[in-house]
Amino acid sequence: MLRLAWYGDDFTGASDTLATVASAGLRTLLFARVPTAAQLARAGELDALGIAGTARALAPAAMRAELAPVAAWFEALGAPVTHYKCCSTFDSAPAVGNLAVGLQALRAAAHQHWVPVVGGQPSLGRFCAFATLFASAAAGGDVLRIDRHPTMSRHPVTPMHEADLRRHLAAQGLADMAHIDLRLLDAADDLALDAALDAALGADLGAAVDSAVDSAVDATADAARGSAADATPAAPAMAATLADAPPRRGGRELPRAVLFDTTRHEHLARIGRLLWRRAQRRPLLALGASSVAQALIAQWRAEGLASPPEVHVAPAAGPVFVLAGSLSPVSAAQVAHAAPHFETVELHVPSLLAGGQPADASAARCVALLRQGRPVLARTSAPAGEPQPPIDVAMACGRLLARVLEGAPHVRRIGVAGGDTSSFALRALDPWALRWAGTLAPGVALLRLCADQPRLDGLELILKGGQMGPPDVFERLLAGPA
Repeated sequence: MLRLAWYGDDFTGASDTLATVASAGLRTLLFARVPTAAQLARAGELDALGIAGTARALAPAAMRAELAPVAAWFEALGAPVTHYKCCSTFDSAPAVGNLAVGLQALRAAAHQHWVPVVGGQPSLGRFCAFATLFASAAAGGDVLRIDRHPTMSRHPVTPMHEADLRRHLAAQGLADMAHIDLRLLDAADDLALDAALDAALGADLGAAVDSAVDSAVDATADAARGSAADATPAAPAMAATLADAPPRRGGRELPRAVLFDTTRHEHLARIGRLLWRRAQRRPLLALGASSVAQALIAQWRAEGLASPPEVHVAPAAGPVFVLAGSLSPVSAAQVAHAAPHFETVELHVPSLLAGGQPADASAARCVALLRQGRPVLARTSAPAGEPQPPIDVAMACGRLLARVLEGAPHVRRIGVAGGDTSSFALRALDPWALRWAGTLAPGVALLRLCADQPRLDGLELILKGGQMGPPDVFERLLAGPA
């Protein structure tokens, strides 16, 4: 039975959710677009499925156009949980990758009248505390408020200048957001948490949540003194149950959003239990990173509905090609770490954008080295003068990747660094779906293409966001994880 359908607003994020769900033992496939009936039949029975998109890089009108067929298909599938998968740093803006527009586009009349927003993903160093988003600067590094993060505060397209997710999302259209903070997640039992959510969906959001937190803390103290029998506040006394009420705003209009703090796995387990129980009553639309799937999986494991398989990633059987389009400090460090193990080809961005002979020369250089059996890392660099439009650069990188693989069809494993670069690179290869083949590192999955072209079918690849992965991630792609 299908349990989860997700749309990833870029390919790296969509593939991270694929890895999260598949590594829990669920039958899972990530489609590059709404599949045909024949492709869906080839996929077989699935527990979860996703669509990988590019909405993170699009203006609202283009987002709606891309999401319309996805929304219609998801609505026909009727999964208990539909997930709009955004980046774990929530970088987005009113005019680019607007998350409220994404929710509005995916929302169906059958969905509950509220949207849970899971604020953090601790497994990737993303933490939401008292509605404020924090992120590590590198894997295992210092944790900083997102508006002071050395990369995300200076993102070239969607810089994060606001750390309070309520304010950040309100600017995109998700106003009047309720908030379940970590005190409640830590102190309340399931009945109290459920009642607090009902209260938060009422009119007086601030007072309702404060009251629920105070009640939960008092209840915990009473239980510690041996008064557990009187400690749990009764749900009906706090608020009437609203989960099954008809949508107040109807259709595809924006629903009430509820933000959940998340600083540790135990918070995700509590959120997942609450969401899955509510989704059994009526389908639910959720917003967040792969932590939404992690929360649900924690509950599925508790119910015996998920069991992780044993998967080993072997070394590459031939030369590996890496295309690094990300200019983040994390990706730059990974490129430097990989330099002794790869032949490096510098990509001149204006030449890539111009196309023609200069771009062909870069592709030919990569092909020549790969035909010699040598691993190749092709990287862009920040151009002098006026910065180039990031989407144009990403599309040019996608065209280069397609030319390289056409000239070196023996290459069976590749890596792509950069969210937008990954999205448009994969579009250039035109697969119809991807399967999970293993994990190289947290947030970095090895995938396998499902493509109609025999030379691309079965191609292994990683799609790595600019902030993801350890320093040796490209060496792991070459030699397998240690």
